[in-house]
Amino acid sequence: MVAIQLTWDDGADQSLGLPSYASTGAAGADLRANFTDRGTVVLQPGARALVATGLRLAIPSGYEVQLRPRSGLALKHGITLPNSPGTIDSDYRGPLGVIVMNAGQDRFEIAHGDRIAQMIVAPVVLAKFELVETLDETQRGAGGFGSTGRR
Repeated sequence: MVAIQLTWDDGADQSLGLPSYASTGAAGADLRANFTDRGTVVLQPGARALVATGLRLAIPSGYEVQLRPRSGLALKHGITLPNSPGTIDSDYRGPLGVIVMNAGQDRFEIAHGDRIAQMIVAPVVLAKFELVETLDETQRGAGGFGSTGRR
């Protein structure tokens, strides 16, 4: 288990608690909207907003935090994260915000305390980039989008 250190932003509602896993098998911990004015954000269809969580993180070196949509919000309301998965790097110490987008057809209201996204902790593998004259051949080759067939 990896320890993620957290602090509260000034004015954050600490009674909402820290991110938490909804079940014993959950991969993602739920993040909540944490508005200093305890208000709401209304997203019209096609609109997006940066939603505060009231938190700042210290992620250990060698790890990242990924932000992903909640499947129920996506299915029922079209609420998604347009940069999913969003990456929080281990050296970032600023406020944790979630870019939320309404891809649905109806306005959607995010209230203070609503679960808005899930947070995944994942290991990071850094690559060494090497410039070469040619790449090795594969059966697929340069075939791009849809080149392996529909089914």
